[in-house]
Parts: sequence; C-alpha cells; structure tokens
Amino acid sequence: MPAVPGSMYGGQQGPSCFDRMKMGAMIGFCVGMASGAIFGGFTALRYGMRGRELVNSAGKAMLQAGGTFGTFMAIGTGIRC
Repeated sequence: MPAVPGSMYGGQQGPSCFDRMKMGAMIGFCVGMASGAIFGGFTALRYGMRGRELVNSAGKAMLQAGGTFGTFMAIGTGIRC
C-alpha cells in the first residue's frame, strides 16, 4: 500500500485557502490593471485627453478594473477551495 503524502510522515502542506484567495486577488488585480490601462488609455485618447487628464482618467480606469477583477478572482478561488 503506497504511503499518503503528508499524512503521518510530516510532508509539506500546500497553501491554505486564504493564501490561495489572496493570490487569486493579486493575480486578478494585476490582470485588471493591465486591461484597464489598455482600454482606459485608448478611451481617453479617443476623447482627445492629453497630459494629466489622460493619466488621471487611465489611472481611474485601471484601479476600477483591477479592483473588480481582483474581487471576482478572489471569490472564484474561494469557491474552488
């Protein structure tokens, strides 16, 4: 009978569910920031924004997209635990 890893022999354990949720939130935030930069930047350029106005508009879109996608990734990861 093969030994079960981590049961009685002190093997390494994987990350906890909360650690997985944190990692999912961080990955989702990064992906959301990237998509927010692309879509927010192009939208601001299309409206003719330049300089500080462009940076503020694109930054706001990046934070909104990052927060939204990070939240949903954390929830999805929590459901899978």
